[in-house]
Amino acid sequence: MSRPRVPKRDANHGEIVRTFEQMGCTVLDVSSLPGEALDLLVGCCGIDARIEIKDGSRIPSEQRLTDSETDTFNTWRGRAPVVVSSVDDAMRVVYLLRAEGRRA
Repeated sequence: MSRPRVPKRDANHGEIVRTFEQMGCTVLDVSSLPGEALDLLVGCCGIDARIEIKDGSRIPSEQRLTDSETDTFNTWRGRAPVVVSSVDDAMRVVYLLRAEGRRA
């Protein structure tokens, strides 16, 4: 019997999760759930965002979305998922969610 494939996390995964948490977000790490194509569900100001983490220090060809991730991006019927490649990207996501939360 073969073992289920354990998804490989990007090197910056923990750092990005900590950034979201330090900025007051709720973070649900779904990267290891079977069949889950994206990494995080982040909540901020009453708004949820689905996040795919990519390691921005890697060459661009190694940061491409997998077929499963691309399928999720193309078929997701909620808010469009977001690719986050750095702490700065994570901070930008939080600033945008906060701005949207104030307008609601």
